[in-house]
Amino acid sequence: MEYDRFVAIETKAPSAPRKEAAPAGADLGSQAWSLLQRVVFSQRPRWMTVIREYDLVPPHWIALQAVDEPKPMGELAKLLACDSSNVTWITDRLEERGLVERQAAEHDRRVKLLVLTEKGRALRSELEERLSEAPPPIASLSRKDQRTLRDVLSCVVEKLEADQSPNRA
Repeated sequence: MEYDRFVAIETKAPSAPRKEAAPAGADLGSQAWSLLQRVVFSQRPRWMTVIREYDLVPPHWIALQAVDEPKPMGELAKLLACDSSNVTWITDRLEERGLVERQAAEHDRRVKLLVLTEKGRALRSELEERLSEAPPPIASLSRKDQRTLRDVLSCVVEKLEADQSPNRA
């Protein structure tokens, strides 16, 4: 029932995207961010179609992406910005399909770690491959423009990862 409610919420038609890149007078960074959001949000129907082909909903996919190493369920709740009971529901569905396993943490058996199974890794890889296919607006760019876009976004990701690093000075 909860799954059906979630799917019903997710299938509502998205509102029409704004036409302007950013408010008049916005700085270049804000304009770039607004444009990037428009590109990403325009691909949401495609993204939803692909993950639904695998009988997943967005929290399932986010969980599969997040579990590279064993991860405490509480940490996944923070990542998803949801209650721990929701993570239990998500984990139950993924575990039923053999995609993740719960394991007790060595330091505290009360802490349950999520561990991706081989089947879960294979599914995640397959989905990543499908979702990494460039949408037509990007695929239609020249090789030079695609390379420039990739290089700029790579710089952004490097900065994100540096900001999230636990060794950050």
